[in-house]
Amino acid sequence: MSMTSKFMSRRAVLGGTLAAAALPLVAQGQDERGPASPEATGVRIRIGFNNLTLTATLCNNPTARDLVSILPLNLKIEDYGRNEKIVHLPRKLTEEGSGAFGNEQPGDLCYFKPWGNLALFHADYRWDGLIRLGRFDDGFEPLLVRGEYPVRIERI
Repeated sequence: MSMTSKFMSRRAVLGGTLAAAALPLVAQGQDERGPASPEATGVRIRIGFNNLTLTATLCNNPTARDLVSILPLNLKIEDYGRNEKIVHLPRKLTEEGSGAFGNEQPGDLCYFKPWGNLALFHADYRWDGLIRLGRFDDGFEPLLVRGEYPVRIERI
């Protein structure tokens, strides 16, 4: 084997190794998953107000698990701005493992870190101080009903 062939083979092996090492990093960036938006779990909750019901499948993160630990809750749901309803929780939830997430969209159930509220989104949003807790299973139409109502949140 000539010196040029050995040099080309080493270059090819080195280039392939670098590409293989970089591929998971590129895929992770495209997937936009971070600590705050891991895979969905089988844990589901029901949110009922004004004779309407939403169900959500929760993410596998410490904040979502902390929410489940304080259920059931009987609180109040109210409009906040033009794109969400909020529920004031009785205490702040853990923020362990939180971080930025992407792919924000209507139908997200989030935790608002600064105030300790649940944020239920029915329109576009973007805010850095959120932890995604899950997604509504069958749409979010009940959130479009304006007003303030007693709400029950429970695990199903």
